[in-house]
Amino acid sequence: MKFTLCFQILCVSVFVNLLVTGPVHARVGGLSAELIEQIQSDFKIDAHIRAMHNSITNNNIKKLALNRDVLRRHNEFFSDKVKVKGITNQKSSGRCWLFAGLNSLRPAVIAKQKLEKFEFSQNYIAFWDKMEKANTFLQYMIDFRDRDLMDREMVMVLRGEPGDGGYWENFADLVNKYGAVPKEIMPETNSSENTGMMNRVLYQILRSDAVKLHKMHRAGSSVRELTAAKKEMLSEVYRILVMNLGEPPEKFTWRYKRKEDSSGDKEEDKRENGDEDNEEDTIDSDKTLEITATPKSFFEEFVGVNLNDYVNIFNDTTKDYGRHYQIRMSRNVYDGQDINYVNVNIEKLKDIAIRSIRDGVPMLFAADVSYDQSSEHGIMADGLYDYQSIYGVEIRLTKAERALYRSSVRNHGMALVGVDLKNESPVKWRVENSWGAEKGSKGYWTMYDNWFDLHVYNIVVHKKYVPEEILKIKEAPAILLPPWDPML
Repeated sequence: MKFTLCFQILCVSVFVNLLVTGPVHARVGGLSAELIEQIQSDFKIDAHIRAMHNSITNNNIKKLALNRDVLRRHNEFFSDKVKVKGITNQKSSGRCWLFAGLNSLRPAVIAKQKLEKFEFSQNYIAFWDKMEKANTFLQYMIDFRDRDLMDREMVMVLRGEPGDGGYWENFADLVNKYGAVPKEIMPETNSSENTGMMNRVLYQILRSDAVKLHKMHRAGSSVRELTAAKKEMLSEVYRILVMNLGEPPEKFTWRYKRKEDSSGDKEEDKRENGDEDNEEDTIDSDKTLEITATPKSFFEEFVGVNLNDYVNIFNDTTKDYGRHYQIRMSRNVYDGQDINYVNVNIEKLKDIAIRSIRDGVPMLFAADVSYDQSSEHGIMADGLYDYQSIYGVEIRLTKAERALYRSSVRNHGMALVGVDLKNESPVKWRVENSWGAEKGSKGYWTMYDNWFDLHVYNIVVHKKYVPEEILKIKEAPAILLPPWDPML
């Protein structure tokens, strides 16, 4: 009797609940059967849809959407160009920011030392970047030892390292701390050019180490004991990195050759376009020079660039212009600097870039290359792909809307090496990429000014090209931003 009564009460309760909430698939806001029926009844296959269906199902959508009018108007003439020396290739890695940073410094080194050719070792910087990221990750695990694993900052750290990515401040920290070496001293390896598997192994090792540190903490270990454990963990990371990338030199001897006369400039245009001969030059031992240095002394004396003289200029349309901002927890080096920038309108940013290019000095810049760029043609232009005409829908977001709604992010660093001015206004820009000479126009891209407006977020430029009022803003206290800011 009691069982029957309980069953009746349960049935009544379920019935009432269904009346209130309705079936799972009929809740307000759900994709109901009635809504699907209405959409299908309203849908009619017209001539455009049928033609597009036949085209899309049999072809590459990107090729169908390629705007031939943009290609027809395209040219590669530039009023002002920086002298550059060949194209680099980051291969299957996310080291674009390292390549762009080093490539922006390379022309000055070649000119200063009168070199035939020169390239920095990207592998050397990447090695120390991995070590610093591992240290930062493990130190956060110690710093956050009392936090819940669902804490938002904890989740961001756990989802992050030790990938390949980075920004200008990370690059400057690494070079200031470790210096740099020529490519021949620490050349590329299979793992440096194809980082995926190495990163996966390191990812799992560091997560395992994080668990160990937290278990030690819960068992009563002191911070000193956790720090000692971190030291052992970093020794393992170093060992694994050496296996993959080679061991970075503490001191090295490098032989190099200077230009004998100006005849080398006759082939300048050929080299600019990535056509230089890749075979080793015949070296006359009587005409070569030799330097013995540490990586730091090499950068300080041979390269002779002060990275602290560079300024990060942003066009962040999600925030007020004329302010200094800093993004917390954006450092790769734990005791280094977070991303910090002066925010200006796009015209001021372009004016600064033009000053630098006219003086023959390239610069690192970062953009979102997810939209309207062709590796086949070496073009970045708004409307290069006309998906709107194919699908009959409007796809248009402002730069701020793209960032705030996470549709756009700074995902690639390159070097800005030229501009085409008409009546002192930029029409297009020349870009040195790090995807090899086989892509783009022999490794270079033409970036049209309308694409610059929408997808370029920042440039890093020497302070002598920056107006005094902007430098003063840089010296003002920064407005702190969270690590989930759209600019990170």
